[in-house]
Amino acid sequence: MPSNNGHDPSPYEQGEIIVSLPPLVEPAAELTVDEIRRYSRHLIIPDVAVTGQKRLKNAKVLCVGAGGLGSPALMYLAAAGVGTLGIVDFDTVDESNLQRQIIHGQSDIGRLKAESAASSVREINPYVNVVIHNTALSNDNVFEIFEQYDLIVDGTDNFATRYMVNDACVLLDKPYVWGSIYRFDGQASVFWAAQGPCYRCLYPEPPPPGMVPSCAEGGVLGVLCASIGSIQVTEAIKLITGIGDPLVGGLMVYDALEMSYRKIRVRKDPNCAVCGENPTVTALIDYDDFCGAVSDEASEAVVGATITVNELSEWLKADKPIHLVDVREPAEYEIVKIPGSALVPKGDILSGQALASLPQDRQIVLYCKSGVRSAEALAAVKAAGFRDAVHVHGGVSAWVRQIDPSLPSY
Repeated sequence: MPSNNGHDPSPYEQGEIIVSLPPLVEPAAELTVDEIRRYSRHLIIPDVAVTGQKRLKNAKVLCVGAGGLGSPALMYLAAAGVGTLGIVDFDTVDESNLQRQIIHGQSDIGRLKAESAASSVREINPYVNVVIHNTALSNDNVFEIFEQYDLIVDGTDNFATRYMVNDACVLLDKPYVWGSIYRFDGQASVFWAAQGPCYRCLYPEPPPPGMVPSCAEGGVLGVLCASIGSIQVTEAIKLITGIGDPLVGGLMVYDALEMSYRKIRVRKDPNCAVCGENPTVTALIDYDDFCGAVSDEASEAVVGATITVNELSEWLKADKPIHLVDVREPAEYEIVKIPGSALVPKGDILSGQALASLPQDRQIVLYCKSGVRSAEALAAVKAAGFRDAVHVHGGVSAWVRQIDPSLPSY
């Protein structure tokens, strides 16, 4: 995290994190008799009471993503009585989602996630107005969508979208509740540049390409989504109603294996590129380029050295002399693999440990789940002298979709 850099400490940096903010939303005019019955357990809490519930009714909250974090967030925001819930997601429900994305069910497989989630929200609370944005969030639409809401709940799982959400919220002066999950670990915070730090204050630069595996590559304990998603909803309710001390200027870190929570102070960085004293990012940028899906070396390596799964299938049928290498992790290899492949994890290739074991008399063909990790491995293999090595575009996921649908996907 960035250092103080000589600036005067803000209230978020002095001792305990104490951030009391006024309510984000004005109260609605009234609650109906049916709403009073439904929310009675809220109404008898003095800190919430009728006025707090009216604020929830009047609130407009957008969930970015209806996946692992979006599922519990949408369900509990609906149950809490948030009046308008927006859902932005362009993906469809896959069977591998159901282990953690509890807003969807078996009958929803193949259905648009935004529509599936909206149906569940309406079943939980018919008094909620659901707005579906069945689209990929991009520089072209993020302002138009975000402007419609008081608060953003970020459930994204890739760095490019996270930085775009952050920058759009800073430029629009919108608070947002952020969460992140991986295997057994989770993080959550509230970013609001007008009141404290933004995401870039915590993470000024994205990690190098391939350094941090996604949940699709490294996995996530399903119930971890509920743990972090419930924190996000708690923070959203606190912001909307003006109760408690929200996580502005604080990072909550959760370790499920140790069952431990730690709150870490996050300072507002005066040199932050987007919310600092002299910002250099004053408009949306090319976030794919900023985050880099793959390194420059990998981008260069794949030029003229990429084959499709159909080409690989023909090579295998023709008994072409190739050495097919799966660069994923052992647990992934156990789930599904392309027949005839050998497992050599990417880390062993990048470290040089496995390079000596690669045969010199056959063409090296690398694949992973989708093609990102194999591109990184290809750069290392080519640098080691295997000039005719190639990698498979789309990886084993494309193989399952196009060549052998009987194999499991993940």
